[in-house]
Amino acid sequence: MKGITDEPQYSVSLLDGGTALCDVINNHIEELTLSEKNAFFVADLGAIMRQHVRWRTHMPQIRPYYAVRCNSSPAVIEVLAALGSGFTCSNKSELELVQSHGITSEDIIYSGVCKQVSHIKYTAKNGIDLLVCDNEAELRKISRCHPNAKLLLQVSTEACNPDDEMGMTFGCSLKDCRHLLESAKELGVEVVGVRSHISSTCEDDQVYVHAISDARCIFDMGEEIGFSMSILDIGGGFSGSETQLEMINCAVMSMVDLYFPSSTGVSIIAEPGSFFVSAAFTLAVNIISKAVVARDCQDQKQNDLSPNEEPEFQYYMNEGVYGSFSSKLSETVIAAPCVHKVSLHNILDRNMPSQQAYSSPLH
Repeated sequence: MKGITDEPQYSVSLLDGGTALCDVINNHIEELTLSEKNAFFVADLGAIMRQHVRWRTHMPQIRPYYAVRCNSSPAVIEVLAALGSGFTCSNKSELELVQSHGITSEDIIYSGVCKQVSHIKYTAKNGIDLLVCDNEAELRKISRCHPNAKLLLQVSTEACNPDDEMGMTFGCSLKDCRHLLESAKELGVEVVGVRSHISSTCEDDQVYVHAISDARCIFDMGEEIGFSMSILDIGGGFSGSETQLEMINCAVMSMVDLYFPSSTGVSIIAEPGSFFVSAAFTLAVNIISKAVVARDCQDQKQNDLSPNEEPEFQYYMNEGVYGSFSSKLSETVIAAPCVHKVSLHNILDRNMPSQQAYSSPLH
């Protein structure tokens, strides 16, 4: 188990396998003074290892490249590196972090689509050659700053959820790929593969089927133009369940066997991120205030409630969407809350009598 209080400073404790998560959280709360009740994470690194075993069991032919943006805790990097994972980094800070843990440049992908020139020069200086690109402006920038780069052409995929207002499309369209490949050839930049961008909220295995079919078309275009393409990156979108892994593996490998048989020598990789860490980390927050609102109208004040109407309590925490809940800005993530009752004097009262529970609206 790992407790994280104020990153990058964190503590690691080895606990018995039967230790309950709630006991770890409660014990840490007891150690804090009332003024220091900041939010903190507790992580079960064993959960990351178990997820890796699930991956190797259900996706044995696909090498994972962990998306560092999902959780850049040093312990996560250390564990996944020891398990043989590659890493995808979206900026220079993530590149430096991964390299500081001894990850070789061959196991790193610079996945940021819009890159700063200084970051591209950093990858060139440090031998990180595998970069993602999806437009001509980035292509020309890379050709100037990193002529030895090997590109993964990022291609947009069908929307996983058309009703998702936060959904965003990344990557070039299939019809624009030939022009981009021809431009890369003229600029002398090598294209070695295709990367599909798939949302982490995707639940349709057919999206992967279409992505692999499109990738085969792009491979054919590239080989016709003169590139030797050898990497197929099916992207992310992995929720963490074994059922989803089995479903995706069945859909993906049937298409891979059809379009990219082992005789082609093409390497298949993917970019699981939250798959590894979402089940491993638990966030403990402190309730700093509350407001009573009407069940049918949250803007009403407490004194507007009718005598027989049961209120809802709206709670305010010392964390938010610009901190540990930042994933809610881009994903449909709903946290599963669990209440830990602590007395005012910072002493856990395990004998506290049960009290009436009230519902709270989700935001």
